[in-house]
Amino acid sequence: MENRVAKQFAEEWIKSWNSNDIDTIMSHYANEIEFHSPFIKMLNFNDTGIISSRAELKDYFKIGLLKYPDLHFNFHKYFVGINTICISYTSVNNKEALEVFELNNEGKATKVFCNYAIIEE
Repeated sequence: MENRVAKQFAEEWIKSWNSNDIDTIMSHYANEIEFHSPFIKMLNFNDTGIISSRAELKDYFKIGLLKYPDLHFNFHKYFVGINTICISYTSVNNKEALEVFELNNEGKATKVFCNYAIIEE
């Protein structure tokens, strides 16, 4: 993946989440999607932590936006791979996050793996 493409995706993705506009957020995801996140279980969306349809992903994001109306992501950096980009940012409740995106030829996410730092108690 070209650095220019990765940088643009990362900047636009963060900006879309900070806008809290569901249609802008969804513009980053392909019709064929596999999305993994521990927040799926935490928000009681399903028991697997995996979403595999665009319609369900949109519903899940809507729940998240309602649960966290002041949602704001603070961007740290991005990493580039082969057809992948990882975005490091601070998420809700000040959790450090790293999301891994596999992109298709149109630059849309087809697989996403959300990871969060564990805070030791």
